[in-house]
Amino acid sequence: MLLRVNAQMWKQICALQRSSAGRCPSIATQFRRKITQQAQQPPKVEWTTSIPKKDKDKITALGWFLLLIPATTFGLGCWQVKRKIWKEQLIKDLHKQLHTAPVEVPEDLSQLDDMEYRLVTLRGHFLHDKEMQMGPRSLIRPDGVETQGGLFSQRDSGNGYLIVTPFKLADRDDIVLVNRGWVSRKHIDPATREVGQVKQEVQLTAVVRKGESRPQFTPDHKGGQVYLYRDLPKMCASTNAAPVFLDAVYDAKSPQNSPIGGQTRVTLRNDHLSYLVTWFSLSAATSYLWYRQIVRRIPF
Repeated sequence: MLLRVNAQMWKQICALQRSSAGRCPSIATQFRRKITQQAQQPPKVEWTTSIPKKDKDKITALGWFLLLIPATTFGLGCWQVKRKIWKEQLIKDLHKQLHTAPVEVPEDLSQLDDMEYRLVTLRGHFLHDKEMQMGPRSLIRPDGVETQGGLFSQRDSGNGYLIVTPFKLADRDDIVLVNRGWVSRKHIDPATREVGQVKQEVQLTAVVRKGESRPQFTPDHKGGQVYLYRDLPKMCASTNAAPVFLDAVYDAKSPQNSPIGGQTRVTLRNDHLSYLVTWFSLSAATSYLWYRQIVRRIPF
């Protein structure tokens, strides 16, 4: 089609040239060359991408789905902040309970299940022939500092054991377990602290505690008088005591070499600070990756 149009144009130009100056052969030759060159050159084609630029910048459904990762980790970090505040307040409340006025041991001992860390007073006498040891443990001094060694009067020689003794309540047939306190290794044998083995009826103040589950990798108790943790079922079975465990408070007037009371540990795990730092760090890292890959489309 293009060649026919050019040929007609060439004929018209030749006719004009013949009537003018006879220069038709030279002009016609130049025009023919130009037409031939145009015919030999391939037509220019403007290629366009199949995806419009507006669609290329659009975030896909998968991109929005991946945004759930930084959003979820941020939410978990906020949740750990609330958990940290709650745990710190709970620890404060427990410490406050340790300094409130004590109450008498209730007639129904099952009520003590809801009174952990409460101070109670009780009266009766110890059954020293069924004494047990729990440990090894480090000493908690009256000022609250836990020591691994050093000197605390003449009774602190580092690690030792807690002396757990059945206690028969006065005017009742109930027997409970009382953690009298800490003794050094050299005073584990009751014969080395006979002055502290009080046989008459006494009145004492103690903190209500609960039993413990067997820690991981800790061997099970198969008998004997030495325990690694508060294994209430085994302790009560060997002493015929009720499932009640009490920590005696510190008594500055206790005889020399007798167990040192006040060994209550408020053992509430509080790792929420490390958890919230971890979750917020993951949220920041994944948010940056999402912005780089999904929004900016910057490859690694």
